[in-house]
Amino acid sequence: MKRKLKKVGFILFLVLIAIQFYQPALNQNLGQDYTNDFLITTNAPKNISKLIQSSCYDCHSNNTNYLWYDYIQPARIFVESHINDGKKELNFNEFGSYSNRKQQSKLEAIGKQIKSGEMPLSSYTLLHHDAILTETQKQTIIQWIDAINEDNNTSENY
Repeated sequence: MKRKLKKVGFILFLVLIAIQFYQPALNQNLGQDYTNDFLITTNAPKNISKLIQSSCYDCHSNNTNYLWYDYIQPARIFVESHINDGKKELNFNEFGSYSNRKQQSKLEAIGKQIKSGEMPLSSYTLLHHDAILTETQKQTIIQWIDAINEDNNTSENY
């Protein structure tokens, strides 16, 4: 029985080593044009920019700041899956290319998800403590988003 366990353990060790050679493409577009970026198109103030970048951009943009453990499998597969899912839902680098209606819908969704605590994901904040938003920070972002939505609704009425 011990022999079988050693054999199984050895095989698992080899599999763990082998999957380290599988590294999905990095989410880093270094030569990207940022004219459609959320922070630019909304003219976000510095305090809002800093909060959104530290809490949202790793999963919701074309540029992720990877940490050392993000290169270790199977964690890498998990991380890339979250990034791909996040970018499908909202990509801050492409926000300006969305229709006005889609932008407003995304802004409302951002506010609701921050307010409810759905975002940033707890699995992300577990290892990225700087992404945790205090209640005051949440309120600051939500008030700013509400002001943008109010401005958009006012300009649509003219």
